[in-house]
Amino acid sequence: MVFCSDSRTSAGPDMLSSYSKMHVFTPAPDRLIVLLTAGNLATTQAIVSRVEGEQDKPDIVNLRNCSDKAGVARYIGGIVQEEHARAQSAATAGGVDTSTSLLLGGQIQGGGMANYQVYPAGNYITDSDQNPFLQIGESKYGKPILDRILTRKTSLEVAARCAIVSMDSTLRSNATVGPPIELLVYRKDSFDSRHYMQFDEDDDYLRAIRQSWNDALKQAFDGLPHLEWENRDNAVNVLPLAPEQRR
Repeated sequence: MVFCSDSRTSAGPDMLSSYSKMHVFTPAPDRLIVLLTAGNLATTQAIVSRVEGEQDKPDIVNLRNCSDKAGVARYIGGIVQEEHARAQSAATAGGVDTSTSLLLGGQIQGGGMANYQVYPAGNYITDSDQNPFLQIGESKYGKPILDRILTRKTSLEVAARCAIVSMDSTLRSNATVGPPIELLVYRKDSFDSRHYMQFDEDDDYLRAIRQSWNDALKQAFDGLPHLEWENRDNAVNVLPLAPEQRR
């Protein structure tokens, strides 16, 4: 599995804030759980704080004692629902959006890997063969590259590069998304997070990826078939249209 997130939580002419949106939990040697967050920062921090704090409470359900991945999804969904309701009730009349959404992924020994998207209401969906990836937050700018490249058979290495290109495309088009970019590649049955990387704005690898992708796009665009009128205009001198012909 490949997880990728940016770190910008607010953007404006006079304030930029960065907080990690990737939270990795290894509450026991037989499991690894990753949470990616998007939305209201106060709500997401409340959710993450509860998940962290409840790991050492054996008398309640938590990440340490959930028996399977669906149990983890139900547990996280319950916390999301409760914290979202609490944030809504505490919000002022100013129309503050307190909602948040999460991506939940990982593995518990004895079961396969799984990814879930958790909504503010606490319900969740999983990925599928038709939709092999999940996104939250500002997704539209980076989604086309994922749609064109990713399948169930895509290698981890290709998927990781695809995630970085997708995130960088979003950074270029939306000021609310910003570095550092965090990337975690999880290999089945490893139960560790050793393949973790963080890319700042001036990271050499990120700059190389950005330049290579930009050059490749321009080259591909230049190689596209010309429109019919372009071919005709290049072949003969076309007289300009009279004013009454222009529409």
